[in-house]
Amino acid sequence: MRIIRYVNHKNEKQLAAVTPSNEVYDLPFADFVPFIDYTEEQSQSPVDYINEIIKQSKEKRQLEDVQLTTPLDAPEVWASGVTYEKSKEARNYEATHGKLDSQTFYDKVYDAKRPEIFFKSTAARTVGPNETVYLRSDSNWQIPEPELGLVINKKGEIIGYTVGNDMSCRDIEGENPLYLPQAKVWKNSCSIGPAILLEEVVADPYDFQIICRIYRNEERVFEGDAKVGQLKRTLTELVDYLVLDNDIFDGTVLLTGTCIVPPNEFTLNDGDRIEIEIPGIGVLNNSVKQSSPLLTNVN
Repeated sequence: MRIIRYVNHKNEKQLAAVTPSNEVYDLPFADFVPFIDYTEEQSQSPVDYINEIIKQSKEKRQLEDVQLTTPLDAPEVWASGVTYEKSKEARNYEATHGKLDSQTFYDKVYDAKRPEIFFKSTAARTVGPNETVYLRSDSNWQIPEPELGLVINKKGEIIGYTVGNDMSCRDIEGENPLYLPQAKVWKNSCSIGPAILLEEVVADPYDFQIICRIYRNEERVFEGDAKVGQLKRTLTELVDYLVLDNDIFDGTVLLTGTCIVPPNEFTLNDGDRIEIEIPGIGVLNNSVKQSSPLLTNVN
């Protein structure tokens, strides 16, 4: 069972459930977290509650007819890095200017007991499906990072799965690892959606396939795919390190790293379009826009 949010006729955000046949049924909530809280208070599984709503509902819509927004207002989005071998190789390439036979600290990160986890975004910086992600104005080498997102509660429990795009500046990160926050965090540098797949209906999250397509002038210029099963670490391990001695809020999203990296000579351009698909969750579609520098003296 998938959960979405859309903009209703009152221009308000409306939470809804989506059936496998893409029928949309409204839920009496505006955000995902109150919906989960309510079902917990009622000692009822979210799926059972949704099935009751569907049986009683006299109105339904089709998914193609609603204007989607982020499936929840995630108070914080965190991300994991160097969790796939492909990601390690890409980071090494950036840090050594293409000397792939050179080892760097990224090899240590990949093999270390402690994973790399960093702060990525807030609700205000995060966009949803069919919205625009921005290119940072002081970077010349930028790519999307297609990732499985974990929706967790304050107890560190995974309550759902979504699709995430962790936009990244490869040149800034490669110049100096201490520049990671600038390589990862700026306006509209993160997108999530189009839906949340409830945890209780997922038999094995490592079976998820992630697919990324990039279009330029509506011609496909890149496509790649990977399985979450290629992940070096377990999902529980990543969550455990995030919540360790940390205050985590209900509805926090943890992006789990990427295994899909465009060719090293590729960079996103203004006007491109990115599709990230995880079958069973949906397609996260975003257009790309070049930012204008706020500080004119920054070269």
